[in-house]
Amino acid sequence: MKMTSDMRDDGELDGLFDRARGESLPPSAALMDRILADAQAQLPHASSCDAPRQTPQVTGFWASLLAGIGGGGGLAGLSTAAVTGLLLGFLQPAPIEAPVSALTEAIWTSNGAEQVELMAGYDDIFTEG
Repeated sequence: MKMTSDMRDDGELDGLFDRARGESLPPSAALMDRILADAQAQLPHASSCDAPRQTPQVTGFWASLLAGIGGGGGLAGLSTAAVTGLLLGFLQPAPIEAPVSALTEAIWTSNGAEQVELMAGYDDIFTEG
C-alpha cells in the first residue's frame, strides 16, 4: 500500500498518542455545574411520607411463637404441610396404601421377622398401563 500525504506513519501517531496521554485537562466549571445539577435532579426528594414508619413491638407468647417459625411465611408453610399430611393420612392414595398395609399386616399377623418389601421394584416403576 502506498503512503499518501494525508496518512501519517506509525511513529508520528505514537508520538501524538503519548502526548495526548500525558495531557490531563480538567473539565470546565460550567460542565461540572451542569453534571451536578442533572445528578441533583435525579435524586429522590425526601418528604414526610417517605420517613420510615415506626411499627409497635408486640411482645407476648403468640408474637414470639410466630417470630420463632419465621413470621407469616413460616406459618403459611407449616399449615400447608400439616393439611397435606392430614389429607394423605385420611385419604390414603393407592401408591401409599400398598406399602403401609403390607407393613401393618406383617407386624400384626406375625412377629415382624418376615421380609416386607416397602419399595417397588424396577419393573413395577417402569411398566406401562
